[in-house]
Amino acid sequence: MRKIAFFDTKPYDKEWFDTFIMNYDFEIKYFENKLNEDTVALAKGCEGIVAFVNDNLNEQVIKQLDDLGISIIAMRCAGYNNIDFKAAFNKIHVVRVPAYSPYAIAEHAMALLLTLNRKTHKAYNRTRDFNFSLSGLTGFDLHGKTIGVVGTGKIGQVFIDICKGFGMKVVAYDPYPISNVDFEYVGFEQLCQVADIISLHCPLTEQTHHLLKKETFDQMKDGVVIINTSRGALIESESLLEALKSHKVGAAGLDVYEEESELFFEDFSNVIIQDDVLARLVSLPNVVVTSHQAFLTQEALKHIAETTLNNLKAYFEGEPLPNEICYQCKKLNGCKKNHTERCF
Repeated sequence: MRKIAFFDTKPYDKEWFDTFIMNYDFEIKYFENKLNEDTVALAKGCEGIVAFVNDNLNEQVIKQLDDLGISIIAMRCAGYNNIDFKAAFNKIHVVRVPAYSPYAIAEHAMALLLTLNRKTHKAYNRTRDFNFSLSGLTGFDLHGKTIGVVGTGKIGQVFIDICKGFGMKVVAYDPYPISNVDFEYVGFEQLCQVADIISLHCPLTEQTHHLLKKETFDQMKDGVVIINTSRGALIESESLLEALKSHKVGAAGLDVYEEESELFFEDFSNVIIQDDVLARLVSLPNVVVTSHQAFLTQEALKHIAETTLNNLKAYFEGEPLPNEICYQCKKLNGCKKNHTERCF
């Protein structure tokens, strides 16, 4: 039975992985610790690891994993910007869960938009104190508004369908547009200029890092609403805060934050947060921050567990790895092997 080290374990992780583990020849060692230079030694005696989006898989961690005989990293998420692929290439294979539930992410993005617009978070707190005043709760019709969707992969497409159901006009930007669509592609600058609402559904790359910054906020309509359920570093946080303070941005719904790795998924309710930007964002009445929970549905958790275990099974049984990602895969032209065989 092969031993697998499972890092950054949450109760819902263990529940769903334990549901399916009896169908596989694995023994999982669960650790609540995030994976980093100080905790990597916990994987001693294991043949593979399961990691998450806020684990630190830098060059030093990769080297230590290699020294421990770890040959497979199974990410239980779609994102992989926390991995040093140059260090891993030709040493450790990396697999991921490319799409666990596009509906979960897209629906959460719309939930953030609806909450901000109709101010249900404020109304909820008021009525619990028997304050039934409607003052300050005015929203706007989504019908007829222009929404700019950045990224038209599976999640972006589902979100577009939801927006069209509300009668919104959709404009989209993607450096790799898909054909035969019922919405309009525009340049990124034009999207910023015409959109009443902008929702991010793209991966974090060198090209998209700080995609929204002071210069891009300056191009937007006054009072634009920003939604981000993708990766925190797509937005330069200090610039967003300044845009909110100046009313350039009318509201922001954030399920991710660029400095979230030491905060999100944990309880800091009795701690003074040292991140002044996040503390200010959370305090603003026109900002809703959720702790990277957009993926958190029963369907998504089930798919994450099954796909992760199947990825590990395929690796140890010498099968092709359709969900592998490597140094070459990160290049714009993609991996030449197209996942019909292993990346190395």
